[in-house]
Amino acid sequence: MSDPGYFPDDSMIRRVMRKRAVGLTYGQRALVVGAVDPLLYVGTAEHTEHRTTPYTRLAITGRLFEAVALGSKAEADRARAYTHKKHATVQGELPEDAGERHPAGTAYAAHDPHLMFMTMAFTFDSVEVMHDLLVRRLTTAEREDLYRDYVRWGELFGMPREAAPESYTRFRRYFDDYLASDELHLTGEARLVGGYLAGQRVPNPLPMPLNRVVGGVHLLVRGSLPPRIRAMYGMHWGRTQERAFRALARTVRTAHITPPLAPRVLRGTLAGPSAPVYRLLTRRERDLVAAGRPSMPGVEPLNYVQRHAG
Repeated sequence: MSDPGYFPDDSMIRRVMRKRAVGLTYGQRALVVGAVDPLLYVGTAEHTEHRTTPYTRLAITGRLFEAVALGSKAEADRARAYTHKKHATVQGELPEDAGERHPAGTAYAAHDPHLMFMTMAFTFDSVEVMHDLLVRRLTTAEREDLYRDYVRWGELFGMPREAAPESYTRFRRYFDDYLASDELHLTGEARLVGGYLAGQRVPNPLPMPLNRVVGGVHLLVRGSLPPRIRAMYGMHWGRTQERAFRALARTVRTAHITPPLAPRVLRGTLAGPSAPVYRLLTRRERDLVAAGRPSMPGVEPLNYVQRHAG
């Protein structure tokens, strides 16, 4: 008897996350946008084992998130147990001021219900945005169902149900107000890391044609960001970039709705889990580090506490 996992095969979370265009872009976007929450960013950056291998951290997170959304219950439970173990020791205080709303000494913890909700919020928002942009716009009912699936997804990682708004409409009102508020703040390191993730800086370009593919992903991520977020990162965005972004997004959307001439080839490209691509990212980063070339030049290998010890 097969293990169907925590979500039915026809659930919205599975239908959306099986679209590779979503799976390969939402994670980078979520991290770029999510970096404006200093408690989330600093809490992660101070406790990660992957400061010198940030793309490996992205790949691990992507695989864990995908295991719970798309995997069997056994796969999901392994991912949940691994995450719970890693989060058990993630707590501390901001070592420096991070904007007026987050002074030095503000406490954070991975198991704080609100921070767990914000992790879910940044994830869900990016999944929704990238599906609308690259596949098709969701209907009102589909949007509500997808939101409820992601609330359940958050619960599976330990988020209390009451930490999230009860409906998609209330969530969207809350989250849009948050993105317009004075709570947002980018630390210097968050701005640097987010700039790399969005392709604002590309220190180690891939050979062609892979470099063009990666550049396309970066363009889609940057174009999907709210204008305020792009401004906080100091990203240049003019008519040329907007036209290129719209043209690429339109091409990807068309591939999903137009009957392909070579359906077997495109089926494997447009749908399926993104874990194989995550493995490629990890191998490439490992090779770069072994060759003495940092993935993100300028990012300190030691966290704040380690740099200021003694």
